[in-house]
Amino acid sequence: MYKNDQKGPKRGVALYSYSAEFGFEKTLEDCFEDLCDMGAHGIEILANTHIENYPYPTDEWVDKWFRLCDKYQVEPVEYGHWIDVRVLQDRNLTTEEAIERLEQDMRLAHRLGFHVLRTKMSVINDALDPVENWRDIIRGVLPLAEKLDLKLCPEIHIPTSLKSQMIKDYVDFIKETGTKNFGLNIDFSVFRKTFREGEFVSPGFVPSEPEDLIPLIPYIYCCHAKFFEVNEDFEETMVPYKEILTILKDNGWDGYLLSEYEGNDKYDQGYEVGQVLRRHHIMMKRILGQ
Repeated sequence: MYKNDQKGPKRGVALYSYSAEFGFEKTLEDCFEDLCDMGAHGIEILANTHIENYPYPTDEWVDKWFRLCDKYQVEPVEYGHWIDVRVLQDRNLTTEEAIERLEQDMRLAHRLGFHVLRTKMSVINDALDPVENWRDIIRGVLPLAEKLDLKLCPEIHIPTSLKSQMIKDYVDFIKETGTKNFGLNIDFSVFRKTFREGEFVSPGFVPSEPEDLIPLIPYIYCCHAKFFEVNEDFEETMVPYKEILTILKDNGWDGYLLSEYEGNDKYDQGYEVGQVLRRHHIMMKRILGQ
């Protein structure tokens, strides 16, 4: 299986970017071909979207997955999934049931060569605070995570602040347990400074500053390099990319930046997401000096 040994920030793509095209204009291999063409060596999938017959892929599909990784020199980076405790209509899942479902995803992620999971938990309010028993759920799967060398990372997304109580709770949990198998995925929407006229903005949202990353770097195992608009000068107009990437690079962060496109035109008929992803990667290469 392909493994990218480059040190420092590395470039990949979240296949969520292809939401409007996957299964219609583009196959899984088409997406891999795009990644290879733009020099992106990492991939994030959404398990229930991109794995055929999820959560029980055939051996033939798994073999095809590894063939694509080797053919296009793409490393499995982040396995996107949910701990949906509200999957039943009449009640929430118990802690034990949630652990069982999470462990199923962990085993499948390991089977496909992933080491990081974007473990998105059910939330209880508009601030995206996780369900109250999240500590019990994560603590219950840490032995398996350690055995399989997996890192479980909730996604830190707008409107969350990097200085919020939620982040403090996550970091405190890491320190209290001493675990290396639970961390953070930072989505760059938390740094967004500019919004289009009429666009919804969560009440009370205050953008995090790039330097807020510095104390969190030891706990960040992956980043969603969220972007909205890259102009013809290869500049993202709504997120301070130069400052963010420079801080990650200068502080020795060694992980993947997974491009995640969230532009307004993403779902327009005939729009080719691969082209804007290429502009995004040219921009990141320039900032990182690659």
